[in-house]
Amino acid sequence: QVQLEESGGGSVVAGGTLRLSCAASGYSATSYCTAWFRQAPGKGREAVAGLATDNERATYAEAVKGRFTISTDTKLNTLYLQMNSLKPEDTAMYYCAVGNHYGYCDDWSGTSYYKYYGQGIQVTVSS
Repeated sequence: QVQLEESGGGSVVAGGTLRLSCAASGYSATSYCTAWFRQAPGKGREAVAGLATDNERATYAEAVKGRFTISTDTKLNTLYLQMNSLKPEDTAMYYCAVGNHYGYCDDWSGTSYYKYYGQGIQVTVSS
């Protein structure tokens, strides 16, 4: 059984920092395309960052570029999202995603591209 357990969310003041973790079990998550998505109230789920297995190339949404960093730890089979300089507009439920593709991960921002999702974790940024 595949499980993705997220942690590290919470409430911070604008300009603060959070680090989300997504621990995978039952599946070698870091061998495949991985990503983080978020969904704010009343909005659709949007891709935040994706990590390809091909040269560990990371891609980011424009809104978070330069502030967020996606990474993985193969030994721990865990996905991370380091979030710096947080803004109130970053407030959302965040989801880790793991696919069954590897290599270039060209469709990294598509929600249907991933096979497994975490249960979601809340991030709230106050002004």
